[in-house]
Amino acid sequence: MSPQEATRGDLFDPDCPTRRLLDRIGTKWTSMAVKVLAEAEPHEVRFAELRRRMPGVSQKMLSTTLQAMTRDGLVARRVEPTVPPRVHYRLTALGLSLEGPLAAVRAWAEEHMAEIDRANERSAAAADGFDGG
Repeated sequence: MSPQEATRGDLFDPDCPTRRLLDRIGTKWTSMAVKVLAEAEPHEVRFAELRRRMPGVSQKMLSTTLQAMTRDGLVARRVEPTVPPRVHYRLTALGLSLEGPLAAVRAWAEEHMAEIDRANERSAAAADGFDGG
């Protein structure tokens, strides 16, 4: 059995493929970037437009996110040699294949976040009444 087969499905093993993927794509910024770029498919999106369409993301965080996604083969980057350079992004086929699973997570969240919020409110109310004794 190969090392990859041994760790398959074992989220407690650092080499688990699921764990390694979640470490890479488990941020809100990655999920948002995939959504924006998937909606633009087959067109490219410039950096400034991505930033406008991702409320709250800083220039540094977006740059870091896109660099990681490019390194992982999820995003293709094209630079026009202008002054200043115009940088364009698009999802690769691999990145586009991630949109379906992320859309399923978004749908689950839309269906269940109110329930999770209520549970958090109940927990906070119960903690307020807890005297520690």
